[in-house]
Amino acid sequence: MSERLVRDTASQMGRHISIRPGSSSMREVSYGRIRLGGAQKEVSFANEGQETGLICVQGEGVVLAGGERFVMTPQDALYVPKGTLITVQTDGEVDLVECSAPVDGEYPLQFVSVEDVRADEKLHFVAGSAGAHREINILLGSNIQAGRLVAGVTRSLPGNWTSWPPHEHAAMLEEIYVYIDMPAPSFGLQLVYTGEISPAEVEVVREGDAVLLPEGYHPNVAIPGGTLNFVWIMAAHREVVDRKWGVVQVDRRYAS
Repeated sequence: MSERLVRDTASQMGRHISIRPGSSSMREVSYGRIRLGGAQKEVSFANEGQETGLICVQGEGVVLAGGERFVMTPQDALYVPKGTLITVQTDGEVDLVECSAPVDGEYPLQFVSVEDVRADEKLHFVAGSAGAHREINILLGSNIQAGRLVAGVTRSLPGNWTSWPPHEHAAMLEEIYVYIDMPAPSFGLQLVYTGEISPAEVEVVREGDAVLLPEGYHPNVAIPGGTLNFVWIMAAHREVVDRKWGVVQVDRRYAS
């Protein structure tokens, strides 16, 4: 699973890009982490040609972009148009997931608060049957204007499966799972398969790991007593046209 799995992507301070097209199986989407605190309280960068999504997973920070100032707390998100200078600052500590994808179109700067997401039943809901219950927050979805990016957070119940029944969406979207809020010794199992479930790629996943999903069914499961929590990042192959959440092909053998 070495071509799909990147271990421990959140261990370094500063801004680090772990996955990008050209050096991975991803065609459009890049993923990185911005962790600030201690001696490093600020970082600045530009996103030429790329739309960018920022999702706060821990702490609190401020993002300056497009002449505006945004306070980011856990599960807040920010969509930043291409060609924008972005500065992230904190007085304490902050951990942001950064995702980006190339776009031709122009889309506005947009802030998404987790409170607004949780108040919208189309963006915040519990899905799945017994043994596969999970909470979903869609942060960058139909609630914003964008070209390729779709992103959110999924949290399982202890010992439950997520992404179940198994589904895939390779014709429209590629995806990355980034595991969060799973302190040691918690772990989960990630499966990826394209035809028969055996053979399948199976890997232990822990906090900070990222799984690349250019294709394939991709269910996963938490250990008993532990939860499986991850940021999912998708990028549409065709700008705007393929940017649709929930349009998937389900493995009929496990559909209910």
